[in-house]
Amino acid sequence: MLLVNFIPFPNLETKRCILRQVVSADAPQILVLRSDKQVLKYLDKEPMYTLEEAVSFISKMDETVVQGSGISWGIILKESRQLIGVAGLWRLIKEHYRAEVGYTLLPDFWGKGIMSEVLDTIIDYGFTKIGLHSIEANVNPENQASIRLLEKHGFAREAYFRENYYFNGNFLDSAIYSLIKPKA
Repeated sequence: MLLVNFIPFPNLETKRCILRQVVSADAPQILVLRSDKQVLKYLDKEPMYTLEEAVSFISKMDETVVQGSGISWGIILKESRQLIGVAGLWRLIKEHYRAEVGYTLLPDFWGKGIMSEVLDTIIDYGFTKIGLHSIEANVNPENQASIRLLEKHGFAREAYFRENYYFNGNFLDSAIYSLIKPKA
């Protein structure tokens, strides 16, 4: 079984970003991110309305780190030191050496290759540092930008679940993409 320890918290770096732990001082930016209609379009989650909700969200991320059940990084632009998104490996299935990747990014930074840099770094961390065998992504099938990003990084569609997710009065479909660790 996979043994993980995210303490001390591992900071990572890409060409343009620092990936670091999200802290309570980031709550205003988390609120902006998790209340943005464009960000939430395919996330299929209710928007945040208060700083308290953002602080609670950050606390839940901290709990997963302490429990070793997942890790999420704040995506910080090196140039401005602004938190522009969150990405991580969560829902670790330790007995199967598998985790789910998730990510969000403010719309002003879409289409600039930032999430591609971040995903490269997180995939590498998952395979080389955590020891994962596979990484999955659960995607709203209408989110073509996310699907293109995953396919660019070698993810392949493994499953398509019809109306398996209930949100906001609707049953939604889910597409599952997966990446298996390359053989050495």
